[in-house]
Amino acid sequence: MIVYPMNYTGMKALVMGLGLHGGGLESARYLARHGAEVTVTDLRDEKNLAPSIEKLEAEGAGKFHYVLGRHEITDFENADMVIKNPGVRPDSPYLQAARRIETDISIFLANSPARLIAVTGSKGKSSVSSALHWVLQEARKTGLPGKAWLGGNITVSPLSFLDELKADDDVVLELSSWQLGDLKGRGLKPRCAVLTAILPDHLNWYGTMEAYVADKRIIYQGQDEHDATLAADDSWGRSFLAESRGRPLVYAESPLSEGVSGGWLTGPDGPGLVRLYRPRSGGIVAGETFEAVPAKLLVPGYHQKKNLLAAALALLDLGLDAETVRQGLASFPGIEHRLEFFHEARGVRFYNDTAATIPEAAAAAIEAFGDNPLVLITGGTDKNLDYGPLVKAAPRAKAIILLAGTGSDKLKALFAGAGIAFQGPFDDVDAAIKAVLDTAKPGDTAVLSPGCASFGMFLNEFDRGRKWKEAVLRAARPCPHPPRFALPTSDQYSP
Repeated sequence: MIVYPMNYTGMKALVMGLGLHGGGLESARYLARHGAEVTVTDLRDEKNLAPSIEKLEAEGAGKFHYVLGRHEITDFENADMVIKNPGVRPDSPYLQAARRIETDISIFLANSPARLIAVTGSKGKSSVSSALHWVLQEARKTGLPGKAWLGGNITVSPLSFLDELKADDDVVLELSSWQLGDLKGRGLKPRCAVLTAILPDHLNWYGTMEAYVADKRIIYQGQDEHDATLAADDSWGRSFLAESRGRPLVYAESPLSEGVSGGWLTGPDGPGLVRLYRPRSGGIVAGETFEAVPAKLLVPGYHQKKNLLAAALALLDLGLDAETVRQGLASFPGIEHRLEFFHEARGVRFYNDTAATIPEAAAAAIEAFGDNPLVLITGGTDKNLDYGPLVKAAPRAKAIILLAGTGSDKLKALFAGAGIAFQGPFDDVDAAIKAVLDTAKPGDTAVLSPGCASFGMFLNEFDRGRKWKEAVLRAARPCPHPPRFALPTSDQYSP
């Protein structure tokens, strides 16, 4: 592992991409606080970036040099270190001119003293990461030393808390494929590596599933026998566990074979059971089966229960006792933008599932509500994905409202071919809400679960979720259930 000094005094650092909602902000702050001469460059101009510039200037006027509205190749040539945004392709001519390229995650890894739990996947990684963090926080209330922290792709840069970390702290990092691609050979060695569901995604970027999954594999490539790798009992998961040097832990939808450590679900309405043959926490007997995920959870959906089973296995391997894990998962409230219940009016319950950016995730949301009458708001920008899973699940919804976008253009044809009625597409969220309110009846559920990317009508998926919630609250007051979460968002991060 390459370890760089905490003191960056005199180093010329170039932050590529300031962003409006986080972006390179924490990288610039961190490096300036540690003595670097920081230049910030962004293709957007000073006017568009004013909110972020104001936050930087609060660190002290004159600490930062700005090159805005453009990139200058000489800035990249002259910098000792360039901090790369994960959304910038590595073949960028500007990056090709750089002497040394880092990211906020690589800087964090080089300097963190804390125990690390890393999570990736196509869907479910934010839920698993947040559940891990939640239970690790709850365990601190009953004597576990240190603090628990959450960062990464979940829109919180770990540089925002790096200076506060202690050796007995736990850090949970959600990592996208783009972030992992930037970390190859850069010292990533999580104590637990969790891989959630692998589904086709970002094929417009990667071209093939193999290339996409290759970046996911980086999460465990630095592990050894002292670490654990958790993956699903499917073809992708089995390939991960066969390749990793970490201890294998499997989560499945049916009982595991004797001798295999892991857990399984007992059905949509049943608990998640675990059996470990090399238990690492007190009170767990090798080979004994016990309940780790309760049957009743605060967030609906079979896929959510499977996510929490993966979290349970990681927590048990980290040394938490079974009852602490079970009780912690029972109280986990879910997270913003993932099947988030935020409002009820006119007898209609409104959910925000904007993070469902692939068809399989939208299909899972439909299934999560079972036989409840459902008004589905879906569609958006295409990512060169197969919409078959969404079309197959769509008839379970009583009504479908489409948002405008290239993905919706595909869905229109597919729905029409399958005889599935829909309204829209709407290029205005308020018009879509009006269609929902004209359609929904008391007792119905309305859920935004797009199955598509957000660009076009929205800045990103989080902007889409916020605008959906705001539009609902404007059109369907009063709001007895305000949103539970207000996580910061960042255009640096990728789903």
